[in-house]
Amino acid sequence: MLVSLVLLLLGALAAVVAPRLVSRADWPEREPVVALWVWQCVVAAVLLCFALSMTFSAAAAWQLVRGHVFAPAPHAVVDAYALGANEPWSAVLAVVLACGGLWTGAMLSREIYRSHAGRKRRRMELLVRSPLLPGEEPGGEPLVVLEGKRPDAWWLPGAAPQLVITTAALGRLKGSQLDAVLAHEQGHARARHDWLLHCSAALATGFPQIPVFAAFRNEMHRLVELAADDVASRRFGRRTIALALVELNEDRGVFGPCPTPDAQLPQRVNRLLTPVPRLSAGRRLRLTAAAALVPVVPLLVAFVPGLRALG
Repeated sequence: MLVSLVLLLLGALAAVVAPRLVSRADWPEREPVVALWVWQCVVAAVLLCFALSMTFSAAAAWQLVRGHVFAPAPHAVVDAYALGANEPWSAVLAVVLACGGLWTGAMLSREIYRSHAGRKRRRMELLVRSPLLPGEEPGGEPLVVLEGKRPDAWWLPGAAPQLVITTAALGRLKGSQLDAVLAHEQGHARARHDWLLHCSAALATGFPQIPVFAAFRNEMHRLVELAADDVASRRFGRRTIALALVELNEDRGVFGPCPTPDAQLPQRVNRLLTPVPRLSAGRRLRLTAAAALVPVVPLLVAFVPGLRALG
């Protein structure tokens, strides 16, 4: 049962320490795509630690579970995990972790349902504000223009994603700025950033006291915007997308002295106008490979006793 405890402590340690380590790094703003990958690997490792700890605890508590988990394994492997001790807390730990897994599934299901319902509601509102002409089909046009006094643009995800933009925004965006906004939103759609936001929101809502999940949600909202900014800037230039962001948001007070819900916008504009060099290709590759190895650590902890017994 030592393996179960080690995995539980490893997951708890990663959940507390990982957000601090990543937040102190100076490279995520320079490489938001790599940072997104690192965060996903860290969260996957934490979830894997808890899932494996639940599995070994259940195997120690109940012979039925042990028979399914270790069915093809030799007796030496089963003995290496010392599952026969049957500590009284094994069942309690397994039930608690199983409840956590069920709660995670429930939060994800709720987030998916809310997302689907919200998307359906927004598309119905869009049809009311911009009715279809004879012969048109819903979702047939990638760009929809709405009459509106407030400059705004947003992406409607789905099977047929659409960019919605108001006439006020069209009046403000000049030259290739509209193309840059379109490229920004297409970057979100192609990378399926909406799924990252939904998963991070579900975990943070379900487990608000776990630091890694709260930090995961906050960083996903920030990093997906930086990644989409980079997609647009590579095609149309940093100055173009920065000016487009200013034109769309300057009337909302986000560039004033008082904090607003969109307080990250000034930072995004400053980042675009004062770029810092990207990391070298070699360092990006090393970071990506190191992050991919993080979920391997709990697997090694779980399988080392069995491998030693076989060796």
